[in-house]
Amino acid sequence: MNKVGVIGTGVVGDVLADGFLAHGWEVMRGTRDPKKLAGWKGKAGARASVGTFAEAARFGRVVVLAVKGTAAEASVALMGAEALAGKTVIDATNPIEDAPPEDGVLRFFTGPNESLMERLQRAAPKARFVKAFSCVGSAFMVHPDFGGEKPTMFLCGDDAAAKADVVAVLEAFGWGHEDLGGVKAARAIEPLCQLWCLPGFLRGQWSHAFRLLKK
Repeated sequence: MNKVGVIGTGVVGDVLADGFLAHGWEVMRGTRDPKKLAGWKGKAGARASVGTFAEAARFGRVVVLAVKGTAAEASVALMGAEALAGKTVIDATNPIEDAPPEDGVLRFFTGPNESLMERLQRAAPKARFVKAFSCVGSAFMVHPDFGGEKPTMFLCGDDAAAKADVVAVLEAFGWGHEDLGGVKAARAIEPLCQLWCLPGFLRGQWSHAFRLLKK
Protein backbone atom coordinates (compact mmCIF):
# COMPACT_ATOMS: atom_id res chain seq x y z
CA MET A 1 0.00 0.00 0.00
CA ASN A 2 1.26 3.49 -0.81
CA LYS A 3 2.31 5.62 2.14
CA VAL A 4 2.43 9.41 2.36
CA GLY A 5 3.68 11.75 5.04
CA VAL A 6 1.76 15.03 5.16
CA ILE A 7 3.55 17.83 6.99
CA GLY A 8 1.33 20.53 8.45
CA THR A 9 -1.81 20.85 10.54
CA GLY A 10 -3.72 23.47 8.53
CA VAL A 11 -6.57 23.20 6.07
CA VAL A 12 -4.32 22.33 3.11
CA GLY A 13 -2.86 19.44 5.09
CA ASP A 14 -6.36 18.29 6.06
CA VAL A 15 -7.64 18.35 2.48
CA LEU A 16 -4.66 16.60 0.93
CA ALA A 17 -4.40 14.01 3.70
CA ASP A 18 -8.09 13.18 3.29
CA GLY A 19 -7.63 13.01 -0.47
CA PHE A 20 -4.86 10.45 -0.14
CA LEU A 21 -6.92 8.43 2.35
CA ALA A 22 -9.86 8.42 -0.07
CA HIS A 23 -7.58 6.95 -2.72
CA GLY A 24 -6.34 4.11 -0.54
CA TRP A 25 -3.07 5.51 0.79
CA GLU A 26 -1.80 5.19 4.34
CA VAL A 27 -1.26 8.68 5.76
CA MET A 28 0.89 9.96 8.60
CA ARG A 29 0.50 13.62 9.50
CA GLY A 30 3.60 15.33 10.82
CA THR A 31 3.23 17.94 13.54
CA ARG A 32 5.02 19.53 16.46
CA ASP A 33 1.78 19.40 18.49
CA PRO A 34 -0.16 16.10 18.17
CA LYS A 35 -3.12 17.61 20.04
CA LYS A 36 -3.86 19.76 16.99
CA LEU A 37 -4.58 16.63 14.96
CA ALA A 38 -6.48 14.63 17.57
CA GLY A 39 -9.84 15.48 15.99
CA TRP A 40 -8.61 14.59 12.50
CA LYS A 41 -7.09 11.32 13.70
CA GLY A 42 -10.33 10.36 15.45
CA LYS A 43 -12.29 10.67 12.21
CA ALA A 44 -9.71 9.53 9.66
CA GLY A 45 -9.73 5.79 10.31
CA ALA A 46 -7.27 2.94 10.67
CA ARG A 47 -4.98 4.03 7.81
CA ALA A 48 -4.29 7.39 9.46
CA SER A 49 -1.65 8.19 12.04
CA VAL A 50 0.16 11.15 13.57
CA GLY A 51 3.86 11.58 14.26
CA THR A 52 6.68 14.07 14.38
CA PHE A 53 7.95 15.79 11.25
CA ALA A 54 10.87 13.36 11.06
CA GLU A 55 8.65 10.32 11.60
CA ALA A 56 6.26 11.42 8.85
CA ALA A 57 9.19 12.03 6.49
CA ARG A 58 10.55 8.54 7.12
CA PHE A 59 7.07 6.98 6.84
CA GLY A 60 6.08 8.25 3.42
CA ARG A 61 7.15 7.03 0.01
CA VAL A 62 5.84 10.49 -0.89
CA VAL A 63 5.99 13.49 1.43
CA VAL A 64 3.70 16.52 1.16
CA LEU A 65 4.91 19.84 2.53
CA ALA A 66 1.73 21.76 3.41
CA VAL A 67 2.86 24.46 5.85
CA LYS A 68 3.00 28.24 5.78
CA GLY A 69 5.77 29.45 3.54
CA THR A 70 7.44 31.21 6.45
CA ALA A 71 7.72 27.82 8.20
CA ALA A 72 8.79 25.77 5.18
CA GLU A 73 12.57 25.90 5.62
CA ALA A 74 12.32 25.15 9.33
CA SER A 75 9.98 22.25 8.55
CA VAL A 76 12.51 20.73 6.15
CA ALA A 77 15.16 21.06 8.86
CA LEU A 78 12.91 19.27 11.36
CA MET A 79 12.23 16.44 8.91
CA GLY A 80 15.93 16.11 8.23
CA ALA A 81 17.64 16.12 4.87
CA GLU A 82 18.60 12.44 5.15
CA ALA A 83 15.03 11.38 5.96
CA LEU A 84 13.95 13.09 2.73
CA ALA A 85 16.75 11.66 0.59
CA GLY A 86 15.30 9.90 -2.45
CA LYS A 87 11.72 10.83 -1.52
CA THR A 88 9.26 12.57 -3.82
CA VAL A 89 8.36 15.75 -1.93
CA ILE A 90 5.26 17.61 -3.10
CA ASP A 91 5.86 21.26 -2.28
CA ALA A 92 2.51 23.00 -1.86
CA THR A 93 3.99 26.07 -0.17
CA ASN A 94 4.19 29.69 -1.26
CA PRO A 95 6.57 32.38 0.04
CA ILE A 96 3.84 34.57 1.56
CA GLU A 97 5.00 37.16 4.07
CA ASP A 98 3.31 37.52 7.46
CA ALA A 99 1.87 40.84 6.31
CA PRO A 100 -1.43 42.00 4.78
CA PRO A 101 -1.78 42.19 0.99
CA GLU A 102 -1.24 45.49 -0.80
CA ASP A 103 -4.25 46.40 -2.96
CA GLY A 104 -5.11 42.72 -3.00
CA VAL A 105 -1.61 41.53 -3.91
CA LEU A 106 0.04 39.17 -1.46
CA ARG A 107 3.55 40.10 -0.37
CA PHE A 108 6.28 37.53 -1.01
CA PHE A 109 9.55 37.25 0.89
CA THR A 110 11.36 36.00 -2.23
CA GLY A 111 12.52 38.07 -5.17
CA PRO A 112 11.61 37.58 -8.85
CA ASN A 113 14.77 35.60 -9.59
CA GLU A 114 14.42 33.01 -6.85
CA SER A 115 11.73 30.76 -5.41
CA LEU A 116 10.97 29.16 -2.09
CA MET A 117 11.24 25.71 -3.65
CA GLU A 118 14.80 26.43 -4.76
CA ARG A 119 15.68 27.23 -1.15
CA LEU A 120 14.07 23.99 0.00
CA GLN A 121 15.86 21.96 -2.65
CA ARG A 122 19.18 23.42 -1.50
CA ALA A 123 18.34 22.56 2.11
CA ALA A 124 17.64 18.91 1.20
CA PRO A 125 19.60 18.31 -2.01
CA LYS A 126 18.90 14.57 -2.18
CA ALA A 127 15.13 15.05 -1.92
CA ARG A 128 13.13 15.13 -5.15
CA PHE A 129 11.00 18.27 -4.82
CA VAL A 130 8.04 18.87 -7.11
CA LYS A 131 5.98 22.05 -6.93
CA ALA A 132 2.24 21.30 -7.05
CA PHE A 133 -1.04 22.33 -5.37
CA SER A 134 0.34 25.84 -4.90
CA CYS A 135 -1.83 27.77 -7.38
CA VAL A 136 -5.35 26.99 -6.13
CA GLY A 137 -7.33 27.22 -2.91
CA SER A 138 -7.70 24.19 -0.65
CA ALA A 139 -11.39 23.77 -1.51
CA PHE A 140 -10.44 22.71 -5.04
CA MET A 141 -7.32 20.64 -4.43
CA VAL A 142 -9.10 17.29 -4.59
CA HIS A 143 -11.67 16.56 -7.32
CA PRO A 144 -12.28 20.16 -8.39
CA ASP A 145 -15.70 20.60 -9.96
CA PHE A 146 -15.90 23.21 -12.69
CA GLY A 147 -18.72 21.78 -14.73
CA GLY A 148 -16.77 18.95 -16.30
CA GLU A 149 -13.74 21.03 -17.32
CA LYS A 150 -10.51 19.92 -15.69
CA PRO A 151 -8.40 22.81 -14.42
CA THR A 152 -4.63 22.77 -14.94
CA MET A 153 -2.15 22.19 -12.16
CA PHE A 154 1.27 23.57 -12.98
CA LEU A 155 4.20 21.55 -11.69
CA CYS A 156 7.98 21.62 -11.88
CA GLY A 157 11.01 19.88 -10.47
CA ASP A 158 14.37 18.48 -11.49
CA ASP A 159 13.54 14.76 -11.21
CA ALA A 160 11.43 13.17 -13.96
CA ALA A 161 10.45 10.12 -11.89
CA ALA A 162 9.28 12.30 -9.02
CA LYS A 163 7.19 14.38 -11.41
CA ALA A 164 5.64 11.16 -12.72
CA ASP A 165 4.69 10.28 -9.12
CA VAL A 166 3.01 13.65 -8.74
CA VAL A 167 1.22 13.44 -12.10
CA ALA A 168 -0.30 10.13 -10.98
CA VAL A 169 -1.59 11.83 -7.82
CA LEU A 170 -2.95 14.80 -9.78
CA GLU A 171 -4.79 12.56 -12.21
CA ALA A 172 -6.28 10.53 -9.36
CA PHE A 173 -7.40 13.78 -7.73
CA GLY A 174 -9.12 14.94 -10.93
CA TRP A 175 -6.60 17.44 -12.30
CA GLY A 176 -5.14 18.24 -15.67
CA HIS A 177 -1.48 19.17 -15.47
CA GLU A 178 1.33 20.99 -17.21
CA ASP A 179 5.00 20.23 -16.56
CA LEU A 180 6.96 23.48 -16.76
CA GLY A 181 10.41 22.03 -16.35
CA GLY A 182 13.03 22.18 -13.62
CA VAL A 183 13.11 23.70 -10.17
CA LYS A 184 13.73 27.24 -11.43
CA ALA A 185 10.25 27.22 -12.98
CA ALA A 186 8.94 27.59 -9.43
CA ARG A 187 9.90 31.26 -9.83
CA ALA A 188 6.98 31.51 -12.28
CA ILE A 189 4.58 29.07 -10.60
CA GLU A 190 4.68 30.46 -7.06
CA PRO A 191 3.42 33.93 -8.12
CA LEU A 192 0.31 32.26 -9.53
CA CYS A 193 -0.79 32.15 -5.89
CA GLN A 194 -0.83 35.96 -5.92
CA LEU A 195 -2.85 35.96 -9.12
CA TRP A 196 -5.28 33.33 -7.82
CA CYS A 197 -5.90 35.32 -4.62
CA LEU A 198 -6.45 38.71 -6.27
CA PRO A 199 -10.15 38.23 -7.18
CA GLY A 200 -10.73 36.97 -3.66
CA PHE A 201 -9.20 39.93 -1.90
CA LEU A 202 -10.69 42.47 -4.31
CA ARG A 203 -14.19 41.05 -4.86
CA GLY A 204 -14.64 38.07 -2.56
CA GLN A 205 -14.38 35.64 -5.50
CA TRP A 206 -12.60 32.46 -4.43
CA SER A 207 -14.21 29.78 -6.61
CA HIS A 208 -11.88 29.57 -9.59
CA ALA A 209 -8.83 27.77 -10.95
CA PHE A 210 -6.44 28.11 -13.86
CA ARG A 211 -6.77 26.23 -17.15
CA LEU A 212 -4.13 26.20 -19.86
CA LEU A 213 -5.65 26.31 -23.35
CA LYS A 214 -3.66 24.87 -26.25
CA LYS A 215 -4.26 25.19 -29.96
